[in-house]
Amino acid sequence: MRRWFFALFAFAPAVVSAHEIPAPAAIDAEVARVMRDTGSKGLAIAVIDDGKPVHVAAHGVRNAAGDPLQVDTIMYGASLTKAVFAYTVMRQVDAGRFTLDTSLADMLPRPLPSYASADITNRFADWTALDERWRKLTPRIVLTHSTGFANFGFLEPDEKLHFHFDPGSRYAYSGDGLNTLQFAMETGKGIDVGTESARIFNELGMTRTSLIWRGDFAGNLADGWDEQGKVEPHDERSKVRAAGSMDTTIADFAKFAAAFVRGDGLKPSSRAEMVKPQLAITTRSQFPTLQPELPPEQRRKDLAAGIGVVVFEGPQGRGFFKGGHNDTTGNTWVCVEQRKRCVAILSNDVRSEAGFPQLVRFVLGETGVPFDWEYGTQ
Repeated sequence: MRRWFFALFAFAPAVVSAHEIPAPAAIDAEVARVMRDTGSKGLAIAVIDDGKPVHVAAHGVRNAAGDPLQVDTIMYGASLTKAVFAYTVMRQVDAGRFTLDTSLADMLPRPLPSYASADITNRFADWTALDERWRKLTPRIVLTHSTGFANFGFLEPDEKLHFHFDPGSRYAYSGDGLNTLQFAMETGKGIDVGTESARIFNELGMTRTSLIWRGDFAGNLADGWDEQGKVEPHDERSKVRAAGSMDTTIADFAKFAAAFVRGDGLKPSSRAEMVKPQLAITTRSQFPTLQPELPPEQRRKDLAAGIGVVVFEGPQGRGFFKGGHNDTTGNTWVCVEQRKRCVAILSNDVRSEAGFPQLVRFVLGETGVPFDWEYGTQ
């Protein structure tokens, strides 16, 4: 089954769409429509064409006082952090620090389950209940969300991580999987993820992005609105977490998106590895994370895990995307490889998500991005 799946991905026709990106004024008008229809208070958008930002704009407000959302307003990156972390990991792979298939057992000085809470100053997760299958964990397995873990250990009845399936055998989204790799990099390899990500941000001119809270963010900061329209203050995250601690701005994330789609900062082979279909996705939707796999005949054949992103095949050929979400945040980043085009959306109002499919379609045309799988809609 898997061999047939990857063959389909390899030989699917790559059609260059005739769709042209609308003018900035038309994009802004469509954003206004989406915000009106969803009740969203704030939404920022960046459009990349031929590997260059061609439109970056912010709409609405950033807090209950009505201060305007701006392109340099600090917004929560949520799980877009995972894609940035994957890029950071690939930089370390390119530097020869480890490979995608290095066992975490070869990265750590002692067995992962031996690290009890008292051993870890900057607490990540509780691995003490893991069996010997932990030795099968690799960066590739972690970054394709196939560890076998729940999304987070605190969701388990005993608040410890457990294997729900053999590592590498299927897709099931896990934030603590990425946090585990971060722990192995920092504890076993001496690679500080916060420092390495900051180096990347500096290279790309992302001066208002960090995986940990900075005091200078406070002057222009977005609070968030939940589904009921209640305002919640921005969370000042005090620990670097690969799964989702990034603060950024739409202007900064546009620079990352453009650099990524151009392939900047990585060996061509590493960039290709990130957007290659690594593992078939076999569930009806992304959440809940440990749902049963579909029967083979019902599984999507256009969808796979890449490295830190989800890869899809659509009318414009190969694409990839990554979402980000919490109770007051809705983010998405969608790219199509041909013509190096992307849309990145950061919203400080989770209600905006209902308008993302139409907004992305308006800008990029029909791409085949699997929003139905992402949001669990039919």
